[in-house]
Amino acid sequence: MILGIETSCDETAAALVTEDGEIRANVVSSQADLHARYGGVVPEVASRRHLELVTPVVREALAEAGATLDDVDRIAVTQGPGLVGALLVGLAAAKAIAWSRRLPLVPVDHLRGHVASLYLQPGAIEPPFLCLLASGGHTLLLDVRGYGDERVLGTTLDDAAGEAFDKGARLLGLGYPGGRELDRLARNGDAGAYDFPVARVPGLDFSFSGLKTALLYATRDLAPAELEEKRADLAASYQHAIVRALVGRVREAANGSRIAVVGGVAANSELRASLPDAALAPLQLCTDNAAMIASAARFTDAVVYPGYLGLDAYASR
Repeated sequence: MILGIETSCDETAAALVTEDGEIRANVVSSQADLHARYGGVVPEVASRRHLELVTPVVREALAEAGATLDDVDRIAVTQGPGLVGALLVGLAAAKAIAWSRRLPLVPVDHLRGHVASLYLQPGAIEPPFLCLLASGGHTLLLDVRGYGDERVLGTTLDDAAGEAFDKGARLLGLGYPGGRELDRLARNGDAGAYDFPVARVPGLDFSFSGLKTALLYATRDLAPAELEEKRADLAASYQHAIVRALVGRVREAANGSRIAVVGGVAANSELRASLPDAALAPLQLCTDNAAMIASAARFTDAVVYPGYLGLDAYASR
């Protein structure tokens, strides 16, 4: 089995996955309530919380799988991208476990982990396919040609789709995590009430900064009572514009190819409904988790003992 550890942002996660992609355990401890008072993730707070949680979460994953470290063949851990302080906690924990057991360690790219969530049982899919990876920090169109073989076709020129959701939620006075709260409110609104713009940029790239500014202009002059009355319509119209931009680019790039969607934004209800023919990551694997990291390790070269002791985390690609 592979023991996966994920601490790239505000979820402390550990999982045990078999070589054929069966999830034996997948434990995620979210810090959402901790960061809600600040309206977003505070890196230093996240790092300190990871320090407190990483060992209990690994122990819980082993217990859930009915396993011990004697059953683990290698350790997988997110090396980046993400918050460096948070990543270093997971990386240090993985190094310590691997070194103490003389096991190989697999450093995993977080974005490849999201793609590898599609390779887990049940319902695993095989490449090739076109993949939309949309999360709080990244929006990518990927030509997935094989396991661990992805080519970037398009990316965001400014905000990621998840970031646009979170910033929009903040403008509307919603709670954290913003994307989930905005999605929930939008179900009660009229998506046609406001005609928010969808940026058209060259190639297959995305841009969401203009959309965010349009929402700012639509809300800044509203009195509190008026904003409360129109909040659901604003949320629905804003969400519809983001989804329209994502789906339009996906359809344009697919050209008949099979489509898959991964990342935190893949949990959005309107996006899932707008791509009924796509392979969608299961809801529990959309947000950050360690099962996807262990899955990616199945197709990533391991570093043998003790060569991984000098590995460092990276914030961006």
